[in-house]
Amino acid sequence: MNLDFNKKISIGIIWLFHLSGLVGLLYIDKNLFASLTPLNLFISFTLLFVNQKKIMKNELRIMLSIFLIGMIAEILGVNYGLIFGKYDYGENLGLKLMGVPLLIGLNWVVLTFICGSISNYLFKNKYFSIIVGIILMLIIDITLEPIAPILDYWEFSGSIAPIQNYIGWIFTSLFTLSIYEFYYSDKEFIFSINLFFAQLLFFLGFNFLG
Repeated sequence: MNLDFNKKISIGIIWLFHLSGLVGLLYIDKNLFASLTPLNLFISFTLLFVNQKKIMKNELRIMLSIFLIGMIAEILGVNYGLIFGKYDYGENLGLKLMGVPLLIGLNWVVLTFICGSISNYLFKNKYFSIIVGIILMLIIDITLEPIAPILDYWEFSGSIAPIQNYIGWIFTSLFTLSIYEFYYSDKEFIFSINLFFAQLLFFLGFNFLG
């Protein structure tokens, strides 16, 4: 499969940032590199955006819809303990709206797109693709939850993510992935799978070595 130059550069940047970030957290300065997370998230979103096959009004509406669903779900969690349970965000994810970093909304877009594109590539049945996409999103969340308090991303009341959190992820992902699966055409795969595994390696690496 031939990749265009821009996609090769984008994939290289993603791996460079995630691997150097992991090394920095583990061996250089954990606080410094954790504080750079907003930059990493923003670059991931930007490169995901520019690597889509096409961006028209419909695609922008879908991105905005997923962003709003993610933000609303998180605001309900942070302020009322609904959907995911009771938790608070730390200071390493940037500017907040009603206690929720705006980058978290972008992260819902990123995760929905990369997990949805992978599952869609593997399974053409839309309903089965949504189920597999949910599983992929849960895998990311399960590997991220143990390190989130350490990196001052967020922390649940009681310090451990409750079962409610994972149930909340399932239902929220069901909404976002359904929108992506049924209404987003010309899904991109190569950049998405690279970003998925770069994130997974980053989280697993810190879990086992941090």
